[in-house]
Amino acid sequence: MQRSEALNWLKENLSDENHIKHSLAVEAIMRGIAVRLGEDVEKYGLAGLLHDIDYDTTGDAPEKHSLIGAQMLEDKGFPAEIVYAVKVHNEMHGLERKSTLDKALFCCDPASGFITAAALVRPDKQLANVAVKSLKKRFKEKAFARGASREQMAACSEIGLELEEFLAISLASMQEIAAELGL
Repeated sequence: MQRSEALNWLKENLSDENHIKHSLAVEAIMRGIAVRLGEDVEKYGLAGLLHDIDYDTTGDAPEKHSLIGAQMLEDKGFPAEIVYAVKVHNEMHGLERKSTLDKALFCCDPASGFITAAALVRPDKQLANVAVKSLKKRFKEKAFARGASREQMAACSEIGLELEEFLAISLASMQEIAAELGL
């Protein structure tokens, strides 16, 4: 499936504009990580874009989230590696993250919300003026962006990245699509 088809499919399945923006942000971060790691940018991007495709139907049933999404991707003929990465990004299932793709999606997912929160607390509410130094400081504040798991983001070490580099790649990737994100 081409990226444009995947985006249309995502929009058919997700009604919340903020969740669509989250998916776009995770896609951008995953693409940035793929470039840094020398991985398949399209594959990483699609996994990021579609990781929460089932959220409208599973938002109130977190124990089903990602299982239904993975099945949806499998039914559409996505490669097994993307299907599995989507399935294991929800740690509630206790499934092993095996591949670099699995591990990347796991740490990139909360980074989008964390960085969005950092932009929204700024007076200008713009990603352009968020700095990595500020993100590192906010990372230590447990009350800030409470829903963005620090443990998940710190799992960037599993793909060979230090937290500072991971945050820098994530921020730069989101800044590239700031207009789409409304930030």
